[in-house]
Amino acid sequence: MPSTAAGTKPTLLWVAALLLWAALPFVATRHMVDLLVFAGLYSIAGLGVAFLLGQCGIVNLAQSVFYGIGAYSVAWFCARKGLPVPVGIASGIVLSVAMAAVVGWPILRLSGYFLALATLALGIIAQVLFLEWDWITGGTLGIGGIPFIEILGFTFDTPARFYFLVWPVALLLLVLHHNLLHSRAGLALRAMRDEPDAAAVLGIDIHKLKVQMFMLSAMLGSLAGSLFAHYVTFVSVDSFAIDRAISFLLLAVLGGVYTVWGPVLGALFITILPQWLSRLGDIHAFVFAAALIAAVILLPEGFGGAVTNWWQRRRTRRA
Repeated sequence: MPSTAAGTKPTLLWVAALLLWAALPFVATRHMVDLLVFAGLYSIAGLGVAFLLGQCGIVNLAQSVFYGIGAYSVAWFCARKGLPVPVGIASGIVLSVAMAAVVGWPILRLSGYFLALATLALGIIAQVLFLEWDWITGGTLGIGGIPFIEILGFTFDTPARFYFLVWPVALLLLVLHHNLLHSRAGLALRAMRDEPDAAAVLGIDIHKLKVQMFMLSAMLGSLAGSLFAHYVTFVSVDSFAIDRAISFLLLAVLGGVYTVWGPVLGALFITILPQWLSRLGDIHAFVFAAALIAAVILLPEGFGGAVTNWWQRRRTRRA
C-alpha cells in the first residue's frame, strides 16, 4: 500500500500540472498568455543552447543567427512567394543546418573562450548581413504579411490558440531530448564531456560529434524562429540582434544545463519576471539584475538543478 500511494502522488501532481497548463489561457490576461507563448518559443531555442553547453561544453552565442534564418525563411517563402507554411519552416531548418555544418566544422576545433568569441563573431556578422541584405530581409523596414499557421482548417491567430501549438511542440522536443540523452549517442556525449581523452581512445570522433550537436542546436533555433515569425506575422532585424543570443544563453544557464526541462524554467524567468517587475517603475531593471545575480550565486546548478536536488533529497528521506 505505501508504495502504491507513493506512486499515485506524482501522477496526481502531473495531472494537476496538465490541468493548470490547459486552463491558463482561459483565466490569464491576453498579455500574460502572449508572454507564455514567447516563453515557449524561447524554450525551444534555449534548449539547443543548453544542450550544447551542458553536454558538449560549448558556449553558443550564435543561436540568434539560426533563429533569424528560420524567421526570414518563413517571411521570404510564405509572405513573398506565397508558398505553403511547411515549405518555409523546412527551408529555414535546411539552411540553418547546412550553415551550422559549414561554419561549425572549422570553429568547433576551438575551445573555451576562443570558441565563445567565434560564435559571438558569427552572431555579429549575421546581424550586419540581416541589416544590409535588405533585398531579402527588408532591412530596417522588415517583412510583414506572414500568414498564420493553419492546421486542418484551424487557424492559430490568437495568443491563446498559439499557446496550444507552441507548448506541445516544446514538450515533444523535451521528450526527444530526454530520449537522446539516454541513448548510445547520449552516452558518447557524456563521455566526451567528462573524459574527452578516454572517449577518443574508445573511437568516438569528438569533433564530428560536436558538429552534429551544433547542427541539432541550429535546427531548434530555426524552428523557434519560424514559429515566432508565424506568430507575430512581421519580422525585422531588431528581433535577431546579439542580445537575443545572450538571452538564450542566459535562460539556459539560469534554468540549468544538466536538466532536460531547465530551459523552460529559465525562459519563464527571463520572460515573465521583467514584465512583472516593470510595475515598480524605473528601478525595475536594477531589481531584475539583482535577481539574476542572486539566482546565479544561490543556485549554481540553475532552477532545474535545484528542483531536482530537492526532489531527490525528499525521496531519500521518505525511503
